[in-house]
Amino acid sequence: MTLAMSDADRESQFRQMRDTAREIFRDALAEASIAKAFARHVHCERGVLRVREDLYHLQAYSRVLVISIGKAGHTMAEALARQVGESFLASSLEGIVASSVEPSSQVRGFRYFRGGHPTPNAESIHAANAILKALEAQTAASLVIFLLSGGGSSIVEKPIDDEISLNDLIATYRALVHSGAPIAEINAIRKHLSAVKGGQLAQAAFPAQQVSLLVSDVPDHALDALASGPTMADSTSVEDCYRIAEKHCLLPQFPHSTRELFQSHALEETPKSDDQAFHRSRWWTILSNQTAVEQASAAAGRAGFAVHVDNSCDDWDYERAAEYLLKRARELRRDFGRVCLISGGEVTVKVTNGGIGGRNQQFALACAAKIAGESITVLSAGTDGVDGNSPAAGAVVDGTTAERAQSKGLDAGAALKKFDAYPFFSALGDAIETGPTGNNLRDLRILLAY
Repeated sequence: MTLAMSDADRESQFRQMRDTAREIFRDALAEASIAKAFARHVHCERGVLRVREDLYHLQAYSRVLVISIGKAGHTMAEALARQVGESFLASSLEGIVASSVEPSSQVRGFRYFRGGHPTPNAESIHAANAILKALEAQTAASLVIFLLSGGGSSIVEKPIDDEISLNDLIATYRALVHSGAPIAEINAIRKHLSAVKGGQLAQAAFPAQQVSLLVSDVPDHALDALASGPTMADSTSVEDCYRIAEKHCLLPQFPHSTRELFQSHALEETPKSDDQAFHRSRWWTILSNQTAVEQASAAAGRAGFAVHVDNSCDDWDYERAAEYLLKRARELRRDFGRVCLISGGEVTVKVTNGGIGGRNQQFALACAAKIAGESITVLSAGTDGVDGNSPAAGAVVDGTTAERAQSKGLDAGAALKKFDAYPFFSALGDAIETGPTGNNLRDLRILLAY
């Protein structure tokens, strides 16, 4: 009887910790919201728009155009509209919103496109053409407000070469996404294959005054990788692209039209910092992964954990990151007792099979076998609510995951090998399913050791 009670108590503790990890993640999402970020950093009163440290007298411009691109496209456009106010909005603002989901409501006077993600679709190209046409109509008396968030690379796209068909574009994106390359390297190539990335929307908008508000899903030191940097000077070069393609053996995976541009060294350079397009441009980050990390840390502290942050495994391979973070969690538990280790950023996964899942679930599944029987809980999830090609944001595992899976006839090793983590976690009830959040601040890994 005592043993049975002990087992029941043990399972109850593990379940409670899985719930606690979920609550920490949910709290981080709620506190790092776009609405709260706009309330802090964007304000409009009597026609004067304040963006962080800048002031824009909206009525002084002949036209004010808003371009909102990315997974947070709808929520950013709605947040700006709320700050500007209905009366000014109706009379003076026009805009284009391109996101990967349908809007729950629309801002008056704005046009909407539903682009593809993680690969472009026909609407991605329609959106790019509409945006370029609208920008090219602006003058020096215009103000263009860009609202940029992650996912914009595929949501708005126009190939630099007409020989690259939509199917070729999709195949190119798929090769890049599955290559295991860090996002900055992937986007370096995307920039040089595109007519809208790497500062080219800023060029199209010149000579208008420009300001970009960024909800960042890229490392803080590489902001021009966000949505492949459509409004920022490009820090990468064509030589970088050739080197990255060789490093990740991409040419054999590219379709002929793309491969030919690399083989003939026909890629063209993107705008750099001395380009006149950037002389009247400003960029402000209003949300980033750091915000999500800080809010998760605060939630973990409220839950009674000693909190430590370690982002050093950003862009590491998921297996290496799992080994490193679990070792750190065990060390911290030894030194501090009940601890929560928070890790922001993204891990990389080189996909060789076509299962259903994503990098967060792959990371979590890799952890499950390494913590069997231990008092450790690991949650890994994307703040956008979408992990890879699955309907989940991520997953949570603990010391009982392997045992519970075995009792249900689930093969964790096979799921890991096939990159098919979502069916595994869905069957266990351990998938994190939030739906698209309308935000995108990279991933959070939450490790509880107790």
